[in-house]
Amino acid sequence: MNIQQLEYLLALRKYRHFVRAAEECGVTQPTLSAMIAKLEDELGVKLLDRSSQPISLSPIGDRVADQAVEVLRGIRGIEGLVAEERDEISGVVSIGILPTVAPFLLPLLLPICHKYMGNMEIRFVELTTSACEAALRDGTIDVAILAGDLQGNKFVTHTIYYEEFVGYVSHNEPLFSASFIRSSEIEPDSLWLLDEGHCFRNQLIRFCEFKKTHPKRINFTLGGIETYMRLVEAGHGVTFIPELAIETLSKAQKEHLRRFAIPRPVRPVMLVHSPSYMRTKVIEHLTSLILSAVPERMHTIHKDQTMANRIQ
Repeated sequence: MNIQQLEYLLALRKYRHFVRAAEECGVTQPTLSAMIAKLEDELGVKLLDRSSQPISLSPIGDRVADQAVEVLRGIRGIEGLVAEERDEISGVVSIGILPTVAPFLLPLLLPICHKYMGNMEIRFVELTTSACEAALRDGTIDVAILAGDLQGNKFVTHTIYYEEFVGYVSHNEPLFSASFIRSSEIEPDSLWLLDEGHCFRNQLIRFCEFKKTHPKRINFTLGGIETYMRLVEAGHGVTFIPELAIETLSKAQKEHLRRFAIPRPVRPVMLVHSPSYMRTKVIEHLTSLILSAVPERMHTIHKDQTMANRIQ
């Protein structure tokens, strides 16, 4: 039994398809199949149910895969400890990042990463908060960039910056003529909101104390912030965007911006990892890179701001 065989087994559990699992592992399908068969021979059990379509792990295969997660996490921990001892910023770091953070942070962050990330190889994957938490627990990712609303306290968090929720208002809406937005003046039925499960939506609804929103005659499932921005620019409704999105807006687009009246709601953007992730120098280096990408005004919370998730 070796590390590669365990990684192949976990890839099969994830994709339930030999070809896709092989692509994920960077090997050919025959190689992956042969290594899994060899692992089964070594253990003396059938790890896969090959009669099902798509393929699935057998009950004992699932239990072996659960243990493989712990083994691989331990191996990565050892590698991390050695790298820390050598004072190295190196190796592969897998980072989960929210869909409401990635489109606005990554264009600012990637040029800095290319210049200053040293010997690290960074792999980003876009996931919701709950998916990031699951991936942190099973070791699929090392670190996540999240924005509050964690469901448990079993993670280590490092707040990096704070960003406001900023209104993006169509010229056809009454709020367009206002200087600031007050939550009591927002008409919920004119709002374009992200689907349930996005912390950006949940924090905004709590802050504004919306009781419910009625279905629109035209609605979107899995609509993203950038899609809703285009709708607003075309004259339809109101949406909210994270403050970092302002950095790339044109002069015409900035005419749609309306900030909240004081106190303005903010969300904390954090690096999150499991307690077993020991690479403190990597966390410190990532924090430094992200702070370099974000405007200095967002590094701290100000007196005229309030945490959106404090409103219950």
